Amino acid sequence: MRSPASSNFPQPLDRVAVIWMVALSLCIGLLLVVGAQTAPRVRNFSWQTHQVGAEDTAFILTFNRPMDTASIEQNLKITPPLPTPGKVSWAGRRMAYTLSAPAPYGKEFQVTVEGGRDRFGGDGSVMQPFVGQFRTRDRAFAYIGVKGEEAGRLILFNFKDQQKQILTPSNLTVMDFQPYPLSDRILFAAVERRPEPVGLTEQKLYSVSTGIQIEPPPSVRGAPALPPAKQEPAGKLELVLDNTDYQNLKFDLAPNGQIVVVQRASRKNPSDFGPWVIREGKAAEPLGGDPGGDFLITPDSDALAIAQGQGLAIVPLEPDAKPLDFLPKFGVVLNFKRDGSQAAMVKFNTDRTRSLFLVTNQGTEKELLRTQGSINKAVFDPTGQYLYCLLTELKIQGELYQEDPYLAVVDLKTGKETPLVKMPNQADVQMSLSPDGLGILFDQTVSQQTVGSGAANTTSDGRSVTDSRLWFLPVNPKQPTAKPELESLPLPGLQPRWMP
Repeated sequence: MRSPASSNFPQPLDRVAVIWMVALSLCIGLLLVVGAQTAPRVRNFSWQTHQVGAEDTAFILTFNRPMDTASIEQNLKITPPLPTPGKVSWAGRRMAYTLSAPAPYGKEFQVTVEGGRDRFGGDGSVMQPFVGQFRTRDRAFAYIGVKGEEAGRLILFNFKDQQKQILTPSNLTVMDFQPYPLSDRILFAAVERRPEPVGLTEQKLYSVSTGIQIEPPPSVRGAPALPPAKQEPAGKLELVLDNTDYQNLKFDLAPNGQIVVVQRASRKNPSDFGPWVIREGKAAEPLGGDPGGDFLITPDSDALAIAQGQGLAIVPLEPDAKPLDFLPKFGVVLNFKRDGSQAAMVKFNTDRTRSLFLVTNQGTEKELLRTQGSINKAVFDPTGQYLYCLLTELKIQGELYQEDPYLAVVDLKTGKETPLVKMPNQADVQMSLSPDGLGILFDQTVSQQTVGSGAANTTSDGRSVTDSRLWFLPVNPKQPTAKPELESLPLPGLQPRWMP
């Protein structure tokens, strides 16, 4: 006759398993009563030793134990302090700190946590002090030179060492450019320099390396990671698109740096006109569909907002794809908010005025201002609360019409417009808001010659530029409508643009 024990556990292996289960249960109970002997600490800091840019909106601290969240939040310090406090959220042992605005560029930061406690360890289980470090990208911008050997060439200037570097060769005249998202390269349109004037129809597209090497932190919360930067010395030139069979006109670089859209016109067939798409490592291909006019790639790098007929079409970046949406009221899209939730668009009114609208992805439309002049540019600040605009004031004296540009900021909540800087007697003005939202660059052409004089740089109406100066306007993020002091930069140049 079998005993009850032998009937319940007929096999030796079963008895061994039960013994182990009892032993493990005792160990777990002992740990819960006594507590783990390993002190709580930060296991990983996602921004450690990385260079942070405006697109990096949150860092993560990972702990080795469940922590008392209040004690961590109270003892978390960032030195120097950020201009505006961020927000903290938790997911188990991971704490995410989300910035409310980009960290100022050109600075080194220290993140410390001291005095945090284990959630289950009581007051006596204090974490090991943590000290982490990260730095933001350098404050740097590119521009087109206008004097001497710099005329018509792309130049990089870094505020850190106050040094400038010529990037493009002397045989090319740069017409327009856009930096890649990691600042390692710049995409630009240029023509061969000749004694006689050369038009935009002779443009080729190139890329040039800047020598900047950035190690961005890993992406968080499902955000797409940027492609790795090309580690190359400054000045390495690559041809992106020639002009043998097609004229290259306007172009735009996608926010992900992987796609370029170029407006092209066939040299043999005038009706063959429209946008072409160049994907990284692939040949250019026509987008097809209606040709359209001015355009801008959407923030997700998947579609194109392009003027077509009596409105704006949102077209996927796939050959012959049907439009995703059509906005018949608007003629130009000026800029998108970083997350794509809002856009600044221009409506051409029947009374010959122009209106600046704020349009959301939910279909809401809000008129911000109406003017008899022009609305040349609008850029969202990093927080999405303000819109910096380059506008013109129309002055009529008899039969003489004159447009004087000025820089203004619009509060998107109230719709209030505040002029910041007036720039009278300017035909062309280019402005650029820094990625951290703390400064604006713009140019001021101080002298021009007649059309077709053979100078390296020309205005939009074909007049030759012989001199131009650059200005810096500091911005107070807590008071964007305040009128700060302008700073003149000792850099003669055109079209200043901040590096991302």
